[in-house]
Amino acid sequence: MREAIRLSIEKMQAGHGGPFGAVVVKNGQIIARGYNQVTSTHDPTCHAEVDAIRKACIALGSHQLEGCDLYTSCEPCPMCLGAIYWARPTRVFYGNTKHDAAAVGFDDHFIYDEIEKPLPQRSIPMQQLLPEEAIASFQAWERHEGKTAY
Repeated sequence: MREAIRLSIEKMQAGHGGPFGAVVVKNGQIIARGYNQVTSTHDPTCHAEVDAIRKACIALGSHQLEGCDLYTSCEPCPMCLGAIYWARPTRVFYGNTKHDAAAVGFDDHFIYDEIEKPLPQRSIPMQQLLPEEAIASFQAWERHEGKTAY
């Protein structure tokens, strides 16, 4: 956890982005470090947890973090939480809470609110198009013999 906190401060002060750091640990060893790079890369998905997960998966040669722990300087936002569940680490430890983050301007509560709303009531309109054509990709997936289930 101290390494995640250290990264959150060091990389923020170096101009990489917000004050967030994360590390992935396997068998007591750090296998990946991540930090927020949203503003420096102009990538809204480059949060510390996502960065650490990407690097750890590359290091392990796997799309899952079986047997790994994730340490993050702040309670994960909804996007990072989704990435964490997809990566399937064993445990997650965090320092600051989402309320601590909101107190300094990082308030993700509106996203949780949006998820609960029916699609027509969301602030960003969402509309299904060409479902009859889009289903072809899922049908092809079902028939694909080389697929890796996840």
